[in-house]
Amino acid sequence: MQSLARLGIRLLEGLLVGLLGLMVVLVFGNVVLRYGFNSGLVFSEEVSRFIFMWLTLLGALVALHDGAHLGMSSLVERLPPRGRRVCRFTSDALMLGCCALLAHGTWKQVSLAMTDRSPVTGIPMGIVFSALLLCAVGMTLVLAHSLWRQLTGRMSDEELLRGTAAGSTE
Repeated sequence: MQSLARLGIRLLEGLLVGLLGLMVVLVFGNVVLRYGFNSGLVFSEEVSRFIFMWLTLLGALVALHDGAHLGMSSLVERLPPRGRRVCRFTSDALMLGCCALLAHGTWKQVSLAMTDRSPVTGIPMGIVFSALLLCAVGMTLVLAHSLWRQLTGRMSDEELLRGTAAGSTE
């Protein structure tokens, strides 16, 4: 299970690198074409905007998995392990609820937007919005796994503060 999650995160990181590279090529190429040749790629701005949205949302999913989101833990780190466990469980449960609601609402939006097309490229807007759906579902899975580890006693005291143990780059 753990190796499957690592593989998924590695694939997401590879996708993020590819999307960032594509966005750089599109934006830089369009700048060169506009200022150097007085022309440009009509679709570049729209596609770059869509790619940026995917980068942001998929990056947020990877950051949650790695415990890399900004957080203010000055109060929680002063609590005893039991207090930390209560705070972490409550935090994960609330975030899980929010992500589940977000996934449900986004599913409705994606299915409605599949018939709408973007003005320049004609891409179905449901595909563009599905970045949020993928992010919400992925975050729901990460948080559900965290809650399961907490309930089964598999989360160590060091991992209770996000970004301080496994997955942290500090």
